[in-house]
Amino acid sequence: MLKARVITALLLLAGLLAALFLLPEAGWLVFCALLCAAGAWEWGGLAAFSRAFRGFFALLAGCGCVLAGVAAGLGDGAVQPARLSPFYLASALFWLGAIPFWLARKWRLGNRAAAVGVGFVVLVPPALALAHLRQLNPWVLLAVMAAVWVADIAAYFSGRAFGRHKLAPGISPGKTWEGAAGAVLGVLVFGSIVAFAVMKNISPGQAALLVPALAGFTALSIAGDLFESLLKRQAGVKDSGAILPGHGGILDRIDSLTSTLPLAGLAVLLSGC
Repeated sequence: MLKARVITALLLLAGLLAALFLLPEAGWLVFCALLCAAGAWEWGGLAAFSRAFRGFFALLAGCGCVLAGVAAGLGDGAVQPARLSPFYLASALFWLGAIPFWLARKWRLGNRAAAVGVGFVVLVPPALALAHLRQLNPWVLLAVMAAVWVADIAAYFSGRAFGRHKLAPGISPGKTWEGAAGAVLGVLVFGSIVAFAVMKNISPGQAALLVPALAGFTALSIAGDLFESLLKRQAGVKDSGAILPGHGGILDRIDSLTSTLPLAGLAVLLSGC
């Protein structure tokens, strides 16, 4: 199992880096839409959609991503914040406003209409953020994604070494507060290194804002992970899919990105970049 996980992870990383730096902007938008469609297919499984409706939902999500991206100037042209920000704002409202209550009360997706609506909010904004941040600068997107990976790795090792107090035993018994603290620390170190390397003349005020921003980013990544864990537990499955040997499905790999990428995109828009 470990060998399969390592090989799959290396192949995924190589493929991602090749696509990130070699694809044209339009090709990258299509790549993002395909990821969105694959995630939507797996979402349909968690929501107990019929096979036919899962396919329809995946097609709708993928096409919707392309259309929204083109309308917002992604893939070919200048970004139009007025057409992109509604997606990011909807995602922010969901992750910051609804998810704390969702996780606390362990809500279910409910009927098909609700599952479709939530699915679009969870999947389309991060796919657009993938296209947006890459169009801004591939290294910016890679830094954001790397911060999520650092959080996952730091949480795993600190949780194994020091984990004693369960973070959400009814959702994901393996996660601990010590692991979460390790994730925050890891992202603080990583984010500080990147920030000071890029912003050589960083002011004390900017440095002071960096700590809560990175801690909040890490909390969002953990929330994305917990949300998918809750849905899988409610659906009675271990993984969202089986397309990635040793890793499960697409949603299993992007769960933390669904919550963090749109907020990173929104921060970029607010900064005027």
